[in-house]
Amino acid sequence: MNKKTTRGIPFKWELIILLWMAYFLNQGDRQIFNVVIPLIKEDLKITDVQIGLVATLFTLVYGLLVPVAGFVGDIMRRKWIIFFSLLIFSLGTMLTGLGTGVISLIIFRSIATGGGEAFYYPAATSLIAQFHQKTRAMAMSIHQTSLYAGIVLSGFIAGYIGENHGWKAAFYTFGAFGVLWAFVVLWRLKDTPLPKENQEVGSNAPKFSETLKAIFQKKTVYYLSAAFGFMCFVNVGYLTWMPTYLHEKFGMSLSAAGLHSTLYHFLFAFVGVLVGAKISDNYAHKRKSIRMEVECVGLLFGAPFIFWMAQTDSPIWCYIAMGLFGIFRGIYDSNLFAALFDVIEPKYRSSSMGIMLSLGFIVGALAPVVLGWLKSIIGLEMGVALLSLFYLAGAIVIYLGMKLHFRSDYQDEKTQIFNKQ
Repeated sequence: MNKKTTRGIPFKWELIILLWMAYFLNQGDRQIFNVVIPLIKEDLKITDVQIGLVATLFTLVYGLLVPVAGFVGDIMRRKWIIFFSLLIFSLGTMLTGLGTGVISLIIFRSIATGGGEAFYYPAATSLIAQFHQKTRAMAMSIHQTSLYAGIVLSGFIAGYIGENHGWKAAFYTFGAFGVLWAFVVLWRLKDTPLPKENQEVGSNAPKFSETLKAIFQKKTVYYLSAAFGFMCFVNVGYLTWMPTYLHEKFGMSLSAAGLHSTLYHFLFAFVGVLVGAKISDNYAHKRKSIRMEVECVGLLFGAPFIFWMAQTDSPIWCYIAMGLFGIFRGIYDSNLFAALFDVIEPKYRSSSMGIMLSLGFIVGALAPVVLGWLKSIIGLEMGVALLSLFYLAGAIVIYLGMKLHFRSDYQDEKTQIFNKQ
């Protein structure tokens, strides 16, 4: 798995570079919509609930397609899955700029972009896990930092472009760059073997019924998926409405709101994800449940800062709360799928991720429209504050899964088969 490239870089680390940029674009394409919501509403004359519906359908399409993407990632060459995913969601982003109303936004944004994005993460993360055994949590965490960078930078850039050149130009810019990067990935991502037992697509490949049985017999998966659903509800709601929240509550410009709504949160999440990864990698051989324990800590201690962030009337204290919320969000993220892989065999990993992502994002899909509705009933401030309860619920669910089922579900790393290079 340490095969060198022509530049002398081990392929497993060149892989991280290629996928880091792909995931940067994946997340950036999501956030630009959230930042320019006020401009879209004004230009297209649509309501808060309608704009929330577009965001909700995006997440729902993603959630429904991602288990299909996970199963495909276990039986097909992941290079091509990643290439076509990147190409399709980038084209969808470009076409979103042509939107003229709710229906066209749903087609280009919710269906094309959301559907294209669904196929990236299971294949990419399964590939990272295969090439990084001893460095798995660290490699996944580095890949995860592109989510943070993509959201922060895209928020500021999209806000600036939107204010100066119109909201459509933001979609054209990000979409075009994504199309170019898709072909860079096609050129450089050459060696992407499946786990040894998955290489023969046919009678020896895992069957759909076999895959479902292998995954759902592990009860820990239910708890991890439920906790992820609570986290997704918070994350999707936060990313969709926080720029608007800052724009309306503190009178910020769109570019400033786009930057501040993500900068402190994800800057500190960057620290948290690396700290969580380091702790779990160092102690995984001594303490089997360390990855779930780290996740539980992340959700439990992140909850009070979500509430604080929403209730303060000071922008400075709001930023501080966002940062502290970010640290613990990063700690949770550091073992998001590394914990899942502790109970799942390698040949089912992409599928297991797809199922977990699906359950999580279907729950998370409700957040934009629910918060849009709460905004008109009790105000966005109270709606954001209530998100803290979902983090607390997620921590409780992980703790229960760890205590009740993890020990019997644990998959010893020594029994996992990898295709050596």
